[in-house]
Amino acid sequence: MPMQAQFNVKRGLKALKQVGEALTLTDEQMASYVKESVDWMDKNNPVLPEDDPYTQRLRRLTDGITSADGIPLNFKVYHVIDVNAFACPDGSVRVFSSLMDMMDDDELMGVIGHEIGHVLKHHSKNAFKNQLLTGACKDAIAASSSKVAALTDSQLGSLSESLINAKYSQKQENEADDCGYDFLVQNGRNPLGMARAFEKMLNMEQQSGVKQSAVAKMFSSHPDTQARIKHITERAAADGYVAE
Repeated sequence: MPMQAQFNVKRGLKALKQVGEALTLTDEQMASYVKESVDWMDKNNPVLPEDDPYTQRLRRLTDGITSADGIPLNFKVYHVIDVNAFACPDGSVRVFSSLMDMMDDDELMGVIGHEIGHVLKHHSKNAFKNQLLTGACKDAIAASSSKVAALTDSQLGSLSESLINAKYSQKQENEADDCGYDFLVQNGRNPLGMARAFEKMLNMEQQSGVKQSAVAKMFSSHPDTQARIKHITERAAADGYVAE
């Protein structure tokens, strides 16, 4: 066998071994990587304090919402210009102040409910695990085997980026819509705010020169977005929720 071919085979076997080890990650290991990534994000982003008006508003809106299907929830505001919000597999929900600026209370809760829907359907957990398998830190994680690998700032930054800008399929977005809708209703919130939030963000995306991160993530297909808005609106109407 030629030397180059031998090298390629060995490299391929090593890669398969690493993927196999990464696939055996325990829930405890996963939780540790998520916590480390969330802690890194909170350290490297401007988290608004408890006495800030943005934080006080978020506390008021989420009052009494402490868990989602047994997952403890915690909420913080990042004072940044991007229009976005995301929820992590461990129940950490981070809302960007610029999103709060453009949403009324029901709309903001609609976005939060949708993001929590991704957590409840395990979309965010699966996306994070995929990043562990294929991202910049996969070698360190695979080599660590049964223990949690020590990650660099660069690797934690890469993992954190995957939490903030996770890409979901249209099917997953639809599932998060319905799951988030149910979550909002169960917690006494108006699910119609989700449809209104989607309409507002879709209109913003269609404006010339406007392309924010959350908009690019959630509304990459206009026909599908319109169908999602229609579905949520019809569900809300059937359940007795009407526009004020």
